[in-house]
Amino acid sequence: MLMYPSQSRAVVVGGGTMGNDVAAVLARASCPTIIVESSAARREALPGTLAAALDTHAAQAHLVSVVADLDDIDWSGIDLVIECIPERVDIKQALFARLEQLARPDCLLTSNSSSFPISAIAEGLSTGGRMLGLHFFMPAHLVPLVEVVMGGASELAHAQALSDFMRRCAMVPVLVKKDLPGFLANRLQHALSREAFDMIDQGIASPEDVDAAVRFGFGFRFLAAGPVMQRDHAGIEVHCAAGATMYPTLNNSPLPAKALSDRVAAGHLGMKTGQGFYTWTPETIAAERKRYDDLLKAGLTLLAKELPPLQPGPDHD
Repeated sequence: MLMYPSQSRAVVVGGGTMGNDVAAVLARASCPTIIVESSAARREALPGTLAAALDTHAAQAHLVSVVADLDDIDWSGIDLVIECIPERVDIKQALFARLEQLARPDCLLTSNSSSFPISAIAEGLSTGGRMLGLHFFMPAHLVPLVEVVMGGASELAHAQALSDFMRRCAMVPVLVKKDLPGFLANRLQHALSREAFDMIDQGIASPEDVDAAVRFGFGFRFLAAGPVMQRDHAGIEVHCAAGATMYPTLNNSPLPAKALSDRVAAGHLGMKTGQGFYTWTPETIAAERKRYDDLLKAGLTLLAKELPPLQPGPDHD
């Protein structure tokens, strides 16, 4: 049964960037964690990347072990599985079918997928009641939010237990009660992005000005209050009147903007190809990632009083 982190054992399937960072979230809360990674090169690199993600909690790295296959695990002691493998529904379904056979009946089986509803992954399995989405945001060790997503068969008691567990890991869980595409946070993010990229398509604003408008305008205020709380600050009637004027003109296209699709077609995918909306070199990528991470860490410092404290367990408090 999933209890305090130090009293539970977890398995993270997939040792890529997300899996590594999720393991760091668990380890810093004193949860013994096993990473399953089939690639020998990734297994060799994991100690270094894990230490970097743990940062000031590097002493907890000993709680993480790495194996090559699910069969290398003693499943009798595992309470939680977090899947972090590539976004292909067929391989996820195959993995969970195998987990159904290996894991204890009370072990929670979760997916970090941002693309596929947990109901789709659980299709044909008898363990839908204990299957949940557990969606982290990159970089998982720095972004506090995690979405606990219920599928059609998920049991509410399991979702609540998982939310409590993640809160004890110093994360901010939100419970998403319906398994719709994009869950909660990505739906909000894509609603903003659709309008932003449409304005770029129309020549209304440059990519640089769109970024500045969000970061230094309303996005800056989001550190202090979300869109619902902001309305109470500003006055609900003001927002309602503005919405009545703007909503009819907002973009509602079912297709991605040309600003996106044209770049994808040209192979301009961002940092990974050296060109996206901005031009990248190894030096500018390193500088940007440092700037980005430093600001996220500063944001965590600002929000420290509002974030859940680490609660490893009675013997660690």
